[in-house]
Amino acid sequence: MEKAKTLSHFAICLGLLIAIATSCSENNAPVENAKTYIPAKPDYTDQSLWFTRENDATGNGADILYFVSTWEADWTTDAGEICHYADVYNPQHRADMDKEISRIAEYMGNGNNFYSPYYRHTTIEAWVTQNEDTVRSRFMIPNEDIQNAFGEYLRRRDSQRPFVLAGFSQGAKAVVELLKAMPDSLHQYLVAAYVLGYKVTPEDTLATTNIRAAQDSTDIGVTICYNSVSDIQYIKPVVAEPCAMCINPVNWRTDATPAQLHDTITVTLSPEHHVLVLKGYSGDEYPPIRDLLNVGDFHGCEPWLYQECLQRNINARIRAYHNQ
Repeated sequence: MEKAKTLSHFAICLGLLIAIATSCSENNAPVENAKTYIPAKPDYTDQSLWFTRENDATGNGADILYFVSTWEADWTTDAGEICHYADVYNPQHRADMDKEISRIAEYMGNGNNFYSPYYRHTTIEAWVTQNEDTVRSRFMIPNEDIQNAFGEYLRRRDSQRPFVLAGFSQGAKAVVELLKAMPDSLHQYLVAAYVLGYKVTPEDTLATTNIRAAQDSTDIGVTICYNSVSDIQYIKPVVAEPCAMCINPVNWRTDATPAQLHDTITVTLSPEHHVLVLKGYSGDEYPPIRDLLNVGDFHGCEPWLYQECLQRNINARIRAYHNQ
């Protein structure tokens, strides 16, 4: 059973690796000391810059806003300028992002309205530096896009409609930044925020009262955060440390009570390190990314390995919101 499930997600990870390899090919390789290029700012009134699936036929669901992970590597323009960001007006870049977004929409958007903006995510090169200052600096442009996209969503949204925030990896960082900027008057409509494969730092929790760690499977207005490793020695600080919270998405506990996933995988939360430790799972379907991620950690699996758990949980929290 595990093999069947994980193989179905192999194409997503493989697509990421192919996209990274292609953008670093000989004909598109970054030129040393080249001038930098910033792609055009997205206009989120343009519907083509959104992946949209409206599946809430009864009005009993919620809006799901999903933010995609990293799909591009550094690339150069025809003029020889190096770019550290995805270009939302580049059809291939949007197609790359669609590989992930469309699969997420299949389970998060079931019975809900699903919206995902294409944004100028920073390239994998920022992350492989493992330098927080570099990541913070490069994330300024993606964060500007995310804030603008969220603003456009709010402009269109029914003011009483509940919503869910979710993101994976770089997209999960975007979720954290949205929570930090969100007014309390809007937070009351938040069902939950899913930070998949990224950290919520102690500093983040001090920046806002909007970040409250989930304690069970149906509390609302909370943040769900987890990262998965084979052993705590493989925690990757660039995505997972320091982290102030973690919840087990299989049994929805915050202690070390183990849970069985797909009959063969034991998922145990480390309360000390705020990560999930997996036994009985190899993660072999996710090849290493730049010898950094998917090396002892299971970064590539975060939205996929637990997808049935996440689908049930999102809908359970939405029901809890409507029944409060």
